[in-house]
Amino acid sequence: MIVNGIGYDPWAPKLIAANPTDNRTVLTVGDLVGVQVGGNPHRWYSPANVHQVIEQITADYQKIDPADKSYFDQQKQNFENQGLAQYNQLITQIKTKYAGTPIGASESIVTPLAEGLGLTMLTPETFLDAISEGSEPTAADKSTIDNQIKNKLIKVYVFNSQNATPDVQAQVNAAKAAGIPVTTVTETLDPATATFQDWQVKQLQGIEAALAQATGKS
Repeated sequence: MIVNGIGYDPWAPKLIAANPTDNRTVLTVGDLVGVQVGGNPHRWYSPANVHQVIEQITADYQKIDPADKSYFDQQKQNFENQGLAQYNQLITQIKTKYAGTPIGASESIVTPLAEGLGLTMLTPETFLDAISEGSEPTAADKSTIDNQIKNKLIKVYVFNSQNATPDVQAQVNAAKAAGIPVTTVTETLDPATATFQDWQVKQLQGIEAALAQATGKS
């Protein structure tokens, strides 16, 4: 069983505890990557964490079924080198071309991805967390972001299209009016039938296109 942890799915440990068994292997992502409750729970947006989870899933399967160790190794290699080929390529391309580019975002799901891409997040973390947690951002944070957009201190604005609050929508509109490229991410698979890699590739392509437009680097 795979649990996100970091406070994102607090029901999961309760469910596991209510159904004890010696035959269950539980992988808690937060524990694996060293992020505790209170940290950013959106680890599937961290490329480094994605590969850590792949390694651990493989190791867990091999522990459960050691006779098929080589099969699980091959499956891992196929997924990383073929399934994630375009995902890995886009991450490398963006880091190589656009590292250090300042961006703005609507909430904290963008932070691990920005770090993985080598982009500089200028949006106050307190604003990112407030939107992610459904609380009211401060007037000071909103003023800071307004200034960043007005003076084009950010090159690209990335927002979660599944959580476009009035504050976020106002920032999206202001960014577009200022000529700042805007692109989107989502918290869950979009469409719901997409694979992880197809979902992430689509978003990375959007980010790359926005960065190219903003910087003139293609």
